[in-house]
Amino acid sequence: MDFALSAEQERIREAIARLCERFGDDYWLKKDREGGFPADFHQAFARDGWLGIAMPEAYGGSGLGITEAAVMMQAIAESGAGFSGASAVHMNIFGLNPVVVFGSEEQKRRMLPPLIQGKERACFAVTEPNTGLNTKKIKVKAEKKKDVYYVSGQKVWISTAQVAEKVLLLVNADSGLTLFYTALDRKYVEVREIEKMGRHAVDSNQVFFDGLPVPEADRIGEEGKGFEYILHGMNPERILIAAELVGLGRCAVKRAAAYAKQRIVFDRPIGQNQAIQHPLAANWMALEAANLMTFKAAWLYDQGKACGAEANSAKYLAGEACFDACQQAVMTHGGFGYAAEYHVERYLRESLVGRIAPITPQLILCYIAERVLGLPKSY
Repeated sequence: MDFALSAEQERIREAIARLCERFGDDYWLKKDREGGFPADFHQAFARDGWLGIAMPEAYGGSGLGITEAAVMMQAIAESGAGFSGASAVHMNIFGLNPVVVFGSEEQKRRMLPPLIQGKERACFAVTEPNTGLNTKKIKVKAEKKKDVYYVSGQKVWISTAQVAEKVLLLVNADSGLTLFYTALDRKYVEVREIEKMGRHAVDSNQVFFDGLPVPEADRIGEEGKGFEYILHGMNPERILIAAELVGLGRCAVKRAAAYAKQRIVFDRPIGQNQAIQHPLAANWMALEAANLMTFKAAWLYDQGKACGAEANSAKYLAGEACFDACQQAVMTHGGFGYAAEYHVERYLRESLVGRIAPITPQLILCYIAERVLGLPKSY
């Protein structure tokens, strides 16, 4: 049993940390204030060849596993980039897994290299306003005429749709849920950005499709099997988000501990007080425990083993640990924790992204109760 990162994984972590040093606190503070996609950050990862870390080498990727991708994404979040940085490249890591697994050779050669090279950006359009996590009930329709599907309906909470050229799109066709990867043609698509609490550098949107023509050649796999296909990307997504949550939580604890050493009140550093020490120590332990589950899940996935319980548990544990750590970082700073210039209030706002999405803590608890403990379904 070996809990250490390999030499290659350590090199990945160090390389990502060095790259992220070029995008420091001032960069992300400005992005948080002004919004706007961090295109220069995204392109830096493309130039250094990181966007295809878990994509097959045959199409320009590195052919590494979800474990290495988790190391990378954790390092991004831990640098202080948080979910603003992680979400800017997140889709490249797991998003087109259905294309890798179920796409034709022609589709893989056409669709994967531009994403890996950073020439195209993609968004993932599944969630709808009135279905939420009940994915099988989605209502966006695709009507087929000859060899073209025409897509109409509404999606919501679609990240990066303001800047994406492509969309991985799950819709209801004649034979059931069907998956496409196609051009996000603005002549047939309206994108409305949602004003939100945090992660201002990566847009979230309502997306309206009005007869978007999608050639049959852009359909992934068989009609009616789209839900089955996207399931193959769900466990990697949970693992990567868990890694990002641990990274952000570690960043918050590190910053809080540094402040506690420097802040003098009543002629002593506040970090000398157990009321400051103990919560941060508990935060550190919770994050490390979540990290162990995260990398266990990643190892299982890369070994081709079942990892649903572990991936969901990792996401749950990391979500709670990160939120608690970020909240404690704010409280450690006292009044200054509420000031944007100290960054921890941004971390707290961003911690909620991974706590809520892509699956809520409550549904993870339901999953473990049903699939692991064998209890009856509650909903």
